[in-house]
Amino acid sequence: MSRFLYVIGLIAILSATPARAIAAPEGTVTWGLHVTIASRWLDPAETEALATPFMVLYAIHDALVKPMPTGATTPSLAESWTVSRDGRAYEFVLRKGARFHNGEPVTADDAKFSFERYKGAGATELQARVRQVEAVDARTLRVHLKEPWPDFMTFYGTSATAAGLVVPRKYVQQVGDDGFRRHPIGAGPYKFVSHAPGVEVVLEAFPGYWRRVPSVKRLIMKSVPEGTTRVAMLKKQEADIAFALDGEDAENVRRDPRLQLVPSKHASIYWIEFAEQWDPKSPWHDKRMRLAVNHALNRQAINEVSCLGFCPPAGVIVPRVMEFALQAPVPPYDPQKAKQLLAEAGYPNGIDAGDFVPTPPFVTTAEAATNYLGAVGIRTKMRLMERAAFLAAWREKKLRGLFMAAVGNSGNAASRVEAFIYSRGAYAYGGYPDLDDLFLQQARERDARKREALLHRIQQLTIDRVMFAPVMDLRALMGVGPRIAEHTITSVAMSPFPSYEDLSLKD
Repeated sequence: MSRFLYVIGLIAILSATPARAIAAPEGTVTWGLHVTIASRWLDPAETEALATPFMVLYAIHDALVKPMPTGATTPSLAESWTVSRDGRAYEFVLRKGARFHNGEPVTADDAKFSFERYKGAGATELQARVRQVEAVDARTLRVHLKEPWPDFMTFYGTSATAAGLVVPRKYVQQVGDDGFRRHPIGAGPYKFVSHAPGVEVVLEAFPGYWRRVPSVKRLIMKSVPEGTTRVAMLKKQEADIAFALDGEDAENVRRDPRLQLVPSKHASIYWIEFAEQWDPKSPWHDKRMRLAVNHALNRQAINEVSCLGFCPPAGVIVPRVMEFALQAPVPPYDPQKAKQLLAEAGYPNGIDAGDFVPTPPFVTTAEAATNYLGAVGIRTKMRLMERAAFLAAWREKKLRGLFMAAVGNSGNAASRVEAFIYSRGAYAYGGYPDLDDLFLQQARERDARKREALLHRIQQLTIDRVMFAPVMDLRALMGVGPRIAEHTITSVAMSPFPSYEDLSLKD
């Protein structure tokens, strides 16, 4: 087989700083997180199609290929990969000397086991397109596809899925899935110390990490859902980094000369979902109602109040920074048009639209959106949920009416279409046969220009049919305290999370 493989430009690439002799890790960095960490986020096996789990996963675990400071799809536990001329086989050569936190070597058998164990977002698409995963020898993994699939590396080598993260087969089989979540062992820059549910996760530097020994000895990820509390902790130096601030909390950090306000550069976006648009009995089945929501939103004003102007208004649910994203115009703010559409749909006095559930903890954005909806007669009541519960309810199709999504995992337009637009996607409440056909066409198309045209067509049809109400691209605003020398929050391509091993404190 190997004689039919050719290099795609990534063999022997120096993907990051090589391991070198440096001082032993010292100090502690405390994160004030916007979410309560769910135990399932310690295990790559079942991830949502969102960035949130990777906040912990990329600290504890490593992948054959993943987003790194040098690129969105970069060799990590695999030192190189090749693809066959017919596009049906990918071969990965594992890095020499890479080890798990328990000292066991990382092998192709572990990578095969991890792939086959994966059941999270995108797993259905992977299973439908992968014929066989083969551990050729200890350092060689070969993936056989049923047919050429240009997006294989997008799904395998970015946070579009966690299928490429590698866990130790023997240990998982010894302790079971529940035991693994209680005490995960990975191959990433930090090893697990403890998890107090609802309180914190404690990690410690792994001196055997292949890329480099982390500078900071201990990471403490504290669950602090209230943004005001996260800022207070930052000011008192009880936290060194406060995650995902908005509105007045972000402004409070920006006004303090001791602190930094850092906007992320990741591929994220807010939009409003019409969960019941597929139900003929629902008011949201009427396109005019969905269009009224789009015209009711003053996206630039929402950006200013909740994101301090860092979040550009959006016209489609694929972030503009992603490959194959349609650079769509933003729906105009036109409250009179919105009221007219409501009247034409049979609601001249407006409508009581029930609960409006936002992705937590983005309350300021949600409040601004509900205020604009209410101003035209779409009356909602905001209902808050804990992040893990919200994500589970979305995936299980339990959210009804209107809710606001905030999605930040990497990938490209095809991976976003697969999760949220394709009718069989993990988070799609419904779909259209012609969009499904276009999605399947682009998945087989190896010509990049033709693929782009197909993906642009899909995105345009979501606009024409008013499937969503895009709000704005999300730039997560992070507060950084005075003890931090290098926060690395913007170092990893299309990721809101730092390059953990490069994080450093001032002397």
